[in-house]
Amino acid sequence: MTYLPAQDRYEKMSYRRCGRSGIRLPAISVGLWHNFGDDRPLATQREILRRAFDLGVTHFDLANNYGPPYGSAEINFGRILNEDFKPYRDELFLSTKAGWDMWPGPYGDLGSRKYLLSSLDQSLKRMQVDYVDVFYSHRFDPHTPLEETMGALDTAVRSGRALYAGISSYSPTRTAEAIAILQSMGTPLFIHQPSYSMLNRVIEEGLLDTLEPAGVGCIAFSPLAQGMLTSKYLDGVPAGSRVTEGTSLTKDMLTPENLDRIRALNAIAERRGQSLAQMALAWALRDPRMTSVVVGASSVAQLEDSLGALANLDFSAEELAEIDLSAVEGGIDIWRKVSTS
Repeated sequence: MTYLPAQDRYEKMSYRRCGRSGIRLPAISVGLWHNFGDDRPLATQREILRRAFDLGVTHFDLANNYGPPYGSAEINFGRILNEDFKPYRDELFLSTKAGWDMWPGPYGDLGSRKYLLSSLDQSLKRMQVDYVDVFYSHRFDPHTPLEETMGALDTAVRSGRALYAGISSYSPTRTAEAIAILQSMGTPLFIHQPSYSMLNRVIEEGLLDTLEPAGVGCIAFSPLAQGMLTSKYLDGVPAGSRVTEGTSLTKDMLTPENLDRIRALNAIAERRGQSLAQMALAWALRDPRMTSVVVGASSVAQLEDSLGALANLDFSAEELAEIDLSAVEGGIDIWRKVSTS
């Protein structure tokens, strides 16, 4: 059956300007890091993406090695895009990234010009698009001159393969350097994508202060702390959870201290009439310097729960003070070494 999106889709979403650009992004964007590889039914993926667009989500965030296997999330998204969303391509804001390992050998990882631009060309083919809206350097590469990495982003934009340049998991110092280099090339940095959640607040230690005066947007990934800031782990580790997969969330992160914090935060969320996930997303958006947060979804129900956060984004001073007692470093930031180098 031909997909026809909901006519009132733009009435259901809050949009925020990305830095000083002309772009507004949905407050909650959908990421395809998990649940969109070949290990999940394509029909479920299609249902999630259709429902997201029906609810006003216009931004879909990918990377070259999302899967499994690597590249499959882009392939699956490209198929659904071509079959369902092709008439609406200009209503969508698509991003992809390169910077982590993608293929064997010396040219399939990190931040060289060869890797980034070759990867972008491959991503465009997998997604069946002529361009992406944002192309990211997925992480800082200490072995490659930053001028080379930023030069690749500049080339991606100037060639029309991307409309905007982004970086992810860069420290405040490296971010400032990237901003200056790109500015000198005439391709301003559009957005930074760091990890950020109640249990990982490192971006409050300088990154947001670096981005704001430069007019650069900020979109957080893992705002639910790899799934810890949900009701899933309040009573133990359920079968089929991310912990049992041993990927971005491991059992050693579920310390007694973290579980106590999560339960305390859940009690606050209940008083607010929200799920813990909804409160965690609203909290991550409380700072006006935050453009958006990226959420994953394994089902339509999970997606709808996350988007339900938009119904209550306001916090009293008392609530924020109480949250601060439990919203502390939880030792869950697996990207910290990269993002602080």
